[in-house]
Amino acid sequence: MRVAFTAVPDSHLPPVDELLSIAVNALGGSERQGQVTMVQAVQKAIDDEEHLAVQAGTGTGKSLAYLVPSIRHAMDSDTPVVISTATIALQRQLVDRDLPRLSEALAKELPHEPTFAILKGRRNYLCRYKATAGWPEEDEQDQLFDPREVSATGRMVQRIQEWAEETETGDRDELVPGVSEQAWRQFSVSAQECLGATRCPSGAECFAELARARAGEVDVVVTNHALLAIDAMGDLPVLPEHEVVVVDEAHELVDRVTSVVTSELSEASVMLAVRRVGRLIDQPVADQLMEAGEDLKALLAAAPPGRIDELPQVLGLTLQLIRDTAWRCITAMGPRNADKDDPDKAGQRKAAFTALDEVHDTAVRMLDAYGHASEADRAEVVWLDAGTDRRPPMLRVAPLSVSGMLRDKLFGERTVVLTSATLALGGTFDALAAQWGLGDGKWQGIDVGSPFDHPRAGILYVAKHLPQPGRDGLPQQYLDEIAELIEAAGGRTLGLFSSMRAAKAATEALRDRLDVPLLCQGDDSTMLLVKQFAEDEPTCLFGTLSLWQGVDVPGPSLRLVIIDRVPFPRPDDPLTSARQRHVAARGGNGFMAIAANHAALLLAQGVGRLLRSQDDKGVIAVLDPRLATARYSGFLLGSLPPFWRTTDPAVPRAALKRLATDPT
Repeated sequence: MRVAFTAVPDSHLPPVDELLSIAVNALGGSERQGQVTMVQAVQKAIDDEEHLAVQAGTGTGKSLAYLVPSIRHAMDSDTPVVISTATIALQRQLVDRDLPRLSEALAKELPHEPTFAILKGRRNYLCRYKATAGWPEEDEQDQLFDPREVSATGRMVQRIQEWAEETETGDRDELVPGVSEQAWRQFSVSAQECLGATRCPSGAECFAELARARAGEVDVVVTNHALLAIDAMGDLPVLPEHEVVVVDEAHELVDRVTSVVTSELSEASVMLAVRRVGRLIDQPVADQLMEAGEDLKALLAAAPPGRIDELPQVLGLTLQLIRDTAWRCITAMGPRNADKDDPDKAGQRKAAFTALDEVHDTAVRMLDAYGHASEADRAEVVWLDAGTDRRPPMLRVAPLSVSGMLRDKLFGERTVVLTSATLALGGTFDALAAQWGLGDGKWQGIDVGSPFDHPRAGILYVAKHLPQPGRDGLPQQYLDEIAELIEAAGGRTLGLFSSMRAAKAATEALRDRLDVPLLCQGDDSTMLLVKQFAEDEPTCLFGTLSLWQGVDVPGPSLRLVIIDRVPFPRPDDPLTSARQRHVAARGGNGFMAIAANHAALLLAQGVGRLLRSQDDKGVIAVLDPRLATARYSGFLLGSLPPFWRTTDPAVPRAALKRLATDPT
């Protein structure tokens, strides 16, 4: 059921075009046609209660284009608009820069100066009660054997305690430098663990509740995709009541929602439940759960990692044992609201119930993932994550699709505007619309273009003459090609690799061969490496996934983006391979629907690193010849901006040499 708008048809507020013009003039910008088109489309979507997908290239000014109609609607309807982003960086940009300047610019044209607030998940705020009360410890078993880790965590805990005395928000992001998750968990609680504002002794001054109260009083609430999903799909609302949501960085929505609804089960999670239930129940009952956890540990240690298509009998019996023993513990705990007048005991019981519920419900979910008549009927996939030296193996379960959840829970009850520089894959919005669950719904998709003149500002070079990439690392021909391109550019290169192994191998092979500084992701924090890369023109930076989407370096420090291969998901990735097979079982093209869409999205994001301002120029060099020769190359190329294309190696080298000597 959709929420009815309260806005009147003939608004007394200035038209959205006029507000945009006022804002642009006040902020010292210039009118861009794509921005005007987008602001009109967003306003129309709000007026018509129709979902909208907007592809807006870098430099369009899309933040302003959705903030202006959002603020106008909030004023008109007296309800907040929710802006959801994927990254902390964009949240901070909106709250610290865009919204303060925009609010000041529009204040005289509106009934009051627009107000705004940021709202995060409860885990991001310090819990006053947990910081002062005897709460169940969150110890990590591996730290018991590493005195250095214990010492480092102890120092972080002390810093948090000192910060807790002076912070006004309790927001973890304001604690600089940051602290480890292990240290922070000792001062935070999840929504499931929280006692509730009315029962908690610190409820009146709870940072999370205060943040939520502020969010309920403002015009614009800035949040993230994970909290948006929790609010839409949970039983209790987290965000204030709202009619309109703007999802920025919408290309990441499906992955973020999938992460929220993915569950894990390991010996560690079972033992956490055992420790938390502690003396609250009879020891023999808790021991049964502990023994089930030990059985799981032995089983996972011996099992091969990867997707589990058919449930082995021994795993099925172990999951049933965990399910049943966890339920016995829950039953032995008695009523959930017992000891409600004793905060300390209530806190211990709430923490125990939370851990037990998670173990029980995840075991049930994994068992329910099997027994379907056909692959097409399967709804979820289970796989074994092998773990690392510091993290033991664990089972994971995730949905094969979140489209139904999004359709029913997010799009079914409000108007949603989705925007990003990368939404039209293969030239259409159909692929992402299907993943969002919008396939048959009432929605529109528009591409407002980009202010950049891509054919004149950049060259897309595909090294058609190179061999196809294999599984044995970078061929020598690739290394030679990279070296020659970097020499032509005089450095100034961002190398985007499909794996960290490839990035490190290229760095090791080329560092002595090139006479320009070469940085590799992992040498230092990514933020510091990007800063060093931007400030020293000849420097090159090689890296993997986070650099494909997180680098914004305008100017002469970036003239060449090298991509080693089309970024298809790993064929052994349990979730994407299961999704491919599921689509195929339903009569679709699993490769195109999952793998090719994934590659197109990431490739477009990587290519988008080159032009970040109107004066930028340069070359995109894709070493993988499949972008020119494979049957799916047209789909991938149709997902990219319209750069001037070539497969002639001499063309990009000559262009880079000209740019190195004459940047104009």
